[in-house]
Amino acid sequence: MPPPERIRSVRIKDVAERAQVSVATVSRVLNGDPKVDPELGRRVRVAVAELGYRPNRLARNLRRQHMEALGIVVPDIENPHFAEVVRVIEVVALTAGYRVLVCNTDEDGARQKAYLSMLADERVSGIILSPSDPDGSIDELRELGIPVVTIDRALTRATTDLIVADNVPAVRTATQRLIDAGHRRIAFVGGRSEVETGSERQEGYLAAVEQAGLARIVTDGGFRRDAARAAVRGLLGQKDSPSALVVANNLMALGALQAIRDCGLRVPGDISVIAVDNPDWAELLDPPLTVLAQPIRPMATQAAELLIRRAAGEEFEPVHQVYPLELIIRSSCGTARRQVPS
Repeated sequence: MPPPERIRSVRIKDVAERAQVSVATVSRVLNGDPKVDPELGRRVRVAVAELGYRPNRLARNLRRQHMEALGIVVPDIENPHFAEVVRVIEVVALTAGYRVLVCNTDEDGARQKAYLSMLADERVSGIILSPSDPDGSIDELRELGIPVVTIDRALTRATTDLIVADNVPAVRTATQRLIDAGHRRIAFVGGRSEVETGSERQEGYLAAVEQAGLARIVTDGGFRRDAARAAVRGLLGQKDSPSALVVANNLMALGALQAIRDCGLRVPGDISVIAVDNPDWAELLDPPLTVLAQPIRPMATQAAELLIRRAAGEEFEPVHQVYPLELIIRSSCGTARRQVPS
């Protein structure tokens, strides 16, 4: 019995014959060349649909020296903030015909360097980067013509399109809210002061307490839950413990709340809490968490759209867009307890 006849895949030559155009014209249409005559473009698209033609992406990438994919490099995919950033970028990228490669550096500069090198080897069309190492180099990417857009955090040694939140005034406003409620010992649970988000959020806190003549109480939670839990337990174990916390991200907020529970305290009866970020669970806590919400969707959407424009070869001056945060008051912050004279 003879083997079954192998079905031949549709080739670009078949599309050209069906559309009655040259192979070069089909290639230009598939690559999105805007100079192709509209009627020829229509005929090619009809032929592609009728024949069910699927481009050989590997061959196209080898010819074009770029993969039709965008790299996304984030410092902590466990953090709901970055998970949402990735999700939004992925939707924009897929709609524009790009796949995505997601890399998690785990707040490690060496891993950031390794991932950027890997994405350079893959010849991705562009990269959206939230740096774990703000001093990291992107020289190799620039030499290869791979554009980079940074989000949430800036690079110190390179100018790129940059999408960030306006951290300083937002955290200052949140801290002032606690001061106005009568709190006089307000602690800041921060992380990674060497990166932009860490330093700016601490700057906002310091501006508010210094203007009010209050003591600085700063502890390092490393942007991680377990580290923040340990740091806050240390604060609450002190004789003159704080009556309120400003926490610099949502993972540390979870750690801080665990520490408060470990110490047998209640929010907001014993201690008030305001945190940066507004994950879904913040509203479901008992009591619901007061937060500084970042506009993740518009920030991530703009970052993706800028990168796609760069990947398409568009040239324009670097964009630096700063988005405001919104203070959402819920039940986790209240009036300071009145101190009873001893």
